[in-house]
Amino acid sequence: MYLNEQLLHIRQSLAGIGPELFLTVFFLLLLTAELLLTPRLGKEKAARWLQTGTILGAIVTLGLVITQWGGAPGFRFEPLLYLDNKAVFFKGLVVVAWLGTLLHIRYLRYTFPSELNALLVAAVLGMTLLCMATHLLTIYLALELLSICSYLLVALSPYRKATEGGIKYLLYGSVSSAIMLYGISLIYGLTGTLDITNEAMQAGLANNPTFVMQVALLLTLGGLLFKLSLVPFHVWTPDVYEAAPTPLVSFLSVAPKAAALLVLMRLTGALPPQLLPTLGGVALISITAGNVAALWQQNARRLLAYSSIAQAGYLIVGIVAYTEPGFEAATFYTASYVLINMAAFFLIDLLHPRTNTDLSLYTGLGRKQVGVSIAITVVMIALAGLPPTVGFTAKWLVFSALWDSYQQMGQPWMLWLLIGGILNAAISLAYYLRIPFLLFFRTSPVMVPETAPEQQDFTAPLVANRVLAGLLMALVVLLFFRPNWLIHWIGQL
Repeated sequence: MYLNEQLLHIRQSLAGIGPELFLTVFFLLLLTAELLLTPRLGKEKAARWLQTGTILGAIVTLGLVITQWGGAPGFRFEPLLYLDNKAVFFKGLVVVAWLGTLLHIRYLRYTFPSELNALLVAAVLGMTLLCMATHLLTIYLALELLSICSYLLVALSPYRKATEGGIKYLLYGSVSSAIMLYGISLIYGLTGTLDITNEAMQAGLANNPTFVMQVALLLTLGGLLFKLSLVPFHVWTPDVYEAAPTPLVSFLSVAPKAAALLVLMRLTGALPPQLLPTLGGVALISITAGNVAALWQQNARRLLAYSSIAQAGYLIVGIVAYTEPGFEAATFYTASYVLINMAAFFLIDLLHPRTNTDLSLYTGLGRKQVGVSIAITVVMIALAGLPPTVGFTAKWLVFSALWDSYQQMGQPWMLWLLIGGILNAAISLAYYLRIPFLLFFRTSPVMVPETAPEQQDFTAPLVANRVLAGLLMALVVLLFFRPNWLIHWIGQL
């Protein structure tokens, strides 16, 4: 490629990453604004201004992402990034999760250091890049940007438990990153390329013994399995979810999963199909481990942490079906999971804002806050995958795709994964319905919720709580009756 062609390609590539360029500039502006505003306005007033600015920045980012919909698919900085409708859709999910987190923080008046805003922007930048990454080096760098910001977000609260959670997150994340980097080096040695769209990668891997190929691929997938909270990279999840504040846990439970799942889809489509049985085994073990461990939890955030391990396994079910309907089902599951899981964390926080979310705190509250409690019940039913909620539609689609693949390919492991997934969905009812049971069928003890000292006097407005709970519950139910609202867009990916 001649110099003038290279310059033209760079200019075209820069024009195609408008949201990422905006996030980069916005990140620098936030840091500068914090330095200038804090001495003049004071910490509290400056934090409010920065938070408002960040919400506006998230709305602008969402608008920039939407404008990319329907554009001609093509590489950006070939072969590092690839922009198509699929990348735009998942970037939209990430930005919506970011905006929802900011509104969660604003509505319940959480007090965070001003650095939170810039860290969230950097994390979102890493995830949007990850959604477009088609080169193993780009995937690794985007994951690292996301990971470093995630470690800092978890440890941001001035409490010992948050610091411990951040250190555990950092240690496990560092190990998974090292494993992934070693796997990437093996793949480069076996194939001579890091471009997952290059046919030489699949051909090079297929020319090696199956065991060597499996080891190289599983090591490479370590970083993605870590972000998806899949076995055996799931150990950090319950401690981090319990340690971090609820809005940040809500964000970290869905946004990184969405970005990582798209990368896994691209990798699965580009790599030899011999990897599928192993991924299917990882999915079934993760579903079982998450559901069984959740049965004994006494903390709502910790319960939802094990739930997220199981839900990540269900996300993989659609991918290992290895068909276009399977990928579409996994995409639908991801979109519905973003809505359902963020609604679960927000509604739990509405009942007892900024508490340690011990399950005992929610005993008997169903009679005092009926609207929010009913909404939580519906959301938990959706997580379990029961009608009439979008959670049922999502599970139905991934299992249907897997069954169709089993009929076409006749692979026995697909049948075992299908049976195991359905049985685990039944097991999950035991803990998903535990919170509704405590809300409505147990008498509330006299106790004072554990909150931060400076936040003891906060009470969320009950009427607004009912309206928000009703809106979330309506979305979860309406998407069951109108799944075509999502399927229409997914069909264009």
